[in-house]
Amino acid sequence: MRWENLTVESGGHSRAADAALFGADAVVSRTFDTPEFRGITFHEVRARSIINRVPGASRMPFEWTVNPYRGCSHACVYCFARRTHTYLDLDSGLDFDSQIVVKVNAPELLRRQLGSRRWQGEHIAMGTNVDCYQRAEGRYRLMPGILSALRDHANPFSILTKGTLILRDLDLLVQSAEVTDVGISVSVGFTDPELWRTVEPGTPAPERRLDVVRTLADHGLGCGVLMAPVIPFLSDHPAQLRATVRAIAAAGATSVTPLVLHLRPGAREWFMAWLAQHHPYLVRRYERLYADGSYAPKWYQRRITRQVHELAREYGIGPARAGMPRRIQPPGPPEPTVTESTQLTLI
Repeated sequence: MRWENLTVESGGHSRAADAALFGADAVVSRTFDTPEFRGITFHEVRARSIINRVPGASRMPFEWTVNPYRGCSHACVYCFARRTHTYLDLDSGLDFDSQIVVKVNAPELLRRQLGSRRWQGEHIAMGTNVDCYQRAEGRYRLMPGILSALRDHANPFSILTKGTLILRDLDLLVQSAEVTDVGISVSVGFTDPELWRTVEPGTPAPERRLDVVRTLADHGLGCGVLMAPVIPFLSDHPAQLRATVRAIAAAGATSVTPLVLHLRPGAREWFMAWLAQHHPYLVRRYERLYADGSYAPKWYQRRITRQVHELAREYGIGPARAGMPRRIQPPGPPEPTVTESTQLTLI
């Protein structure tokens, strides 16, 4: 594995590392013999930087991200971030699910970078690569320190998650929303329990994620739903789309934004292997649908988007769009001096 320094492995030998990734402190690898962490290895590192600039060619509408973890025990077979594990000489399959890099100094490093004169207070997106509320967060508790730093600097931020653990930090989210713009989105692509068990085996069930939306709404924290991914031929039937949008609306989501499955290198191979095992009759259809690259054809994406938006209007919610208020007001009447800012969508 490519680390900054030399790390002693079980065989007694060492490997050189990539100086660009992490600091000079030793990497500590740990395993925990508890049911929730069985089979997972955590590699504790000290990052050299925690605020990352999004590449200019990216489709993302934000410029800066914070990712306290690499790899994700959610084990979603379609996760586009899988390829990033190969940069550490790990594979994009089982290693991505079970070899988790933990940036243990993320909170203190973020606080220092936010206080730098060079930092201009731009919006920071979290959960856009791997989930910052995956199971590891229950042990390492990096997010409370991260949220506290963002709150103390009144720095705008957004979170995208599948993790119910976000409710642990509810007080910090409410406090942050009182001083800066906060956006929260939960990812729920479908509500089919059988599909969930096989395609997102390490995540909380869709109904538990919708409980998060409901709880946030009850505390005055508006929450959108990223309906992602819509999986061709498995979760895109009109009745399935209707059931998902209906459940999202019932949970009190402020918006719903569909995103069709995309299969980038690294994720594509892992997903197709899963498809061949669980739905072999669909392999040829996927090869045709994704013949031109990582994304489904535009006509298919437009069809799904149109259907979801029509259902959203029917159930009284709409897609996230520019111009919607992002600031989450604390309980009580809003102060007349508070202004609204432009919402940044997550796709």
